[in-house]
Amino acid sequence: MAKTYSLPPLPYDYKALEPHISEQIMKLHHDKHHQAYVTGANAALEKLEKARNGEMQIDVRAVLRDYSFNVDGHILHSIFWPNMAPPGKAGGSPGGAVGDWISRDFGGFDKFKAQFSDAAKTVEGSGWALLLHDPWTDSLVLTQVEKQNFMHLAQMTILLGLDVWEHAYYLQYWNDRAKYVEAWWNVVNWSDVDSRLSKVNK
Repeated sequence: MAKTYSLPPLPYDYKALEPHISEQIMKLHHDKHHQAYVTGANAALEKLEKARNGEMQIDVRAVLRDYSFNVDGHILHSIFWPNMAPPGKAGGSPGGAVGDWISRDFGGFDKFKAQFSDAAKTVEGSGWALLLHDPWTDSLVLTQVEKQNFMHLAQMTILLGLDVWEHAYYLQYWNDRAKYVEAWWNVVNWSDVDSRLSKVNK
């Protein structure tokens, strides 16, 4: 079988983001939900390979849709975990290149934070708010992703993502997505975001 996906370990303890994101949420989110996307993506790859080898018949469109959904979920979560860090090592306003780019492209961090927060709070249903580097304009842009099929963004580099599926916050914040979004800013790992941007610049 072709190479498969695997669940990356968290870069910190389950309880490291408390009080902003609880240990219970992190265990379920990482070990159950992210693992489910990895399992789903690998299952889709296996079905495609068996179909190519004549071992089974499949609805190619349905399997490719499953693959897209699950691998996108895996990729987004693999960025989401290191995008965060324990309080004291995260939050605040960014310095370095990412701070400069945000000031240039959004008119300052406060304006960026307000617009990114609005993007996260207003995702219809479940999905993500993302900060991207657009290579066509060489600038930073925001987008919303409903659910997590984002292949239309394949040419853009994801720098920062906020998961606003209910499993990311409901056990702690219930249906108050806005409160979760505001708390999340305390654990944003700007060092990781800056590192992702530096790779784009290279």
